[in-house]
Amino acid sequence: MQKATSTVPIQRLLEQPYATVLCYPRPTKKELTRRVKELQKLNITDVIFQGPKRLLNLRMLGKGCVGLVVLAQANSKKAALKIRRIDANRTTMQHEAEMLEEANSTNVGPKLLAASKNFLVMQYVQGQTLEEWLKRCRNKTEKKKVLREILEQCWRLDQAGLDHGELSYAAKHVMISRKGKPTIVDFETASINRHPANVTAISQYLFLGGVRRKTFGPPKNKQTLIDALRLYKKDRSWENFEKVLKTLVLDHVVARQF
Repeated sequence: MQKATSTVPIQRLLEQPYATVLCYPRPTKKELTRRVKELQKLNITDVIFQGPKRLLNLRMLGKGCVGLVVLAQANSKKAALKIRRIDANRTTMQHEAEMLEEANSTNVGPKLLAASKNFLVMQYVQGQTLEEWLKRCRNKTEKKKVLREILEQCWRLDQAGLDHGELSYAAKHVMISRKGKPTIVDFETASINRHPANVTAISQYLFLGGVRRKTFGPPKNKQTLIDALRLYKKDRSWENFEKVLKTLVLDHVVARQF
């Protein structure tokens, strides 16, 4: 059994069980050697196995169909390292890097620090998933400020023409820091080639689905919100966005400044 937190120099990633993480799910000597050299070029010195997820008795930050996310030491600072799976449905991490860079240009998403064929190095966002945070936060004013900021971030993505693609189920795609800062994460399915629907998707998740009922009680103005979202979908202007906020009684809430 591995320790809850284990710091491993990248040279040791050639050993098991770390090798399987680096080349999940089927490591080969050739690919392992190639990836360690790739990490060196990205100035990654150590991988820190900690986080809420577990694989092979090793802890990590996340595990998905495209990659595994671990904590790493990059240029003497902690960073989130996304490792492309060997069996991923894409051959490089280039697309996600480009989408995250585009999101960063609107001050959305974890900051992209570096990227290569098999890796993304990103700002480490420490906190809770939106789902966890909504369950634990009891301060209604704080909730409103955070939700307003999330909606504003989605509006900025809409204005940039970037559709996240996963915000209709945002439970694990938004992280809330200890200071209450929301960060939209995971841009692997994002696109600039489809109609952006970030505000409508996050609104449906938060205010029209089960989350609204569990967190805020039954919606009092469901049809009004649906009508406002339909209007916004036709014209994604700030004026129409404000109508959505007014329907949600968030129009006079000031988002947290970070």
